[in-house]
Amino acid sequence: MRVDLFDFDLPPERIALRPAEPRDSARMLVARGGGLEDRSIRDLPDYLRPGDALVVNDTRVIPARLSGIRAREDNIARIEATLIKREGSNLWRALAKPAKRLAPGDRIRFGDASESMACLLAFLDADVVERAEGEVLLSFHLDGAALDEAIERIGHMPLPPYIAARRADDDRDGADYQTMFAREPGAVAAPTAGLHFTPALVAAIEARGVALHRVTLHVGAGTFLPVKADDTDAHVMHSEWGVVSAETAAALNAVRDNGGRIVAAGTTALRVLESATGENGRIAAFSGDTAIFITPGYAFRAVDALVTNFHLPRSTLFMLVSAFSGLETMRSAYAHAIAAGYRFYSYGDACLLLR
Repeated sequence: MRVDLFDFDLPPERIALRPAEPRDSARMLVARGGGLEDRSIRDLPDYLRPGDALVVNDTRVIPARLSGIRAREDNIARIEATLIKREGSNLWRALAKPAKRLAPGDRIRFGDASESMACLLAFLDADVVERAEGEVLLSFHLDGAALDEAIERIGHMPLPPYIAARRADDDRDGADYQTMFAREPGAVAAPTAGLHFTPALVAAIEARGVALHRVTLHVGAGTFLPVKADDTDAHVMHSEWGVVSAETAAALNAVRDNGGRIVAAGTTALRVLESATGENGRIAAFSGDTAIFITPGYAFRAVDALVTNFHLPRSTLFMLVSAFSGLETMRSAYAHAIAAGYRFYSYGDACLLLR
């Protein structure tokens, strides 16, 4: 399909720079049967039925944005790297800026390079193994748990570009950009639909007779990359690592067998569930990479309803929701949301899509 079909104009003031407080005070636009309803995320239990299952992503965002210095004799360059995918115990693939200032063999010192060698905790060294199209493969001088601890110590929350361009990250983002379900470290972007949930909202959902299940998809920074191709067939998706346990698969199959619906909290939960589901509609245990790219015409196998945020124009996520509810329905919903003052993107409001 032509990518320009998924374009729309969004006023900059609609981009949320902070989340709603409290989280479950966010607005929720309900799209059902061609109709639109303005509600609150607190009303979500009203749209669920006893026997349904709500599936959340339990990935935890790591502070994946690293700032450092590359030195070649007297030639100094400041480098920003956003880790996007772990390739080994000490290897990370990263988006680098400016990548053109890097070459294989270069060493980058991340953290506070002004500290003396005695303060080993203040910085983290990495060598550039390869470079291609704005990405680099970094070999860190620590590995395993020691590397994880160093990244936690010196890294910054990887706020999306549309927020980071307008303000710096701060201590609030350490909590704001993490869902209440977060427990499996590895994401470099938040599964943002999950940001709306609070213990009180989850309790209300469970009181409705809806079971909560967890899957994992480590969201990559590729989720923010624009689709540069003119046609969706020419776009190459970044892969992300996900898990659906055998126990969760069996429980969700039982929900379906008993007439219940599977409701995905976010496009990331949806993508890993669809990756784990066969053509017969049965969900199986899954562990590995997925690069599933969902566009209009896709036949959904696992998910019956979707809670999601409002996405970027020309993005793979707007294409996904258009596949789920129909392009014209979503264009209408987004036009309504813009006119009605809904807040967009990661820290923005929610949308409930009922097929």
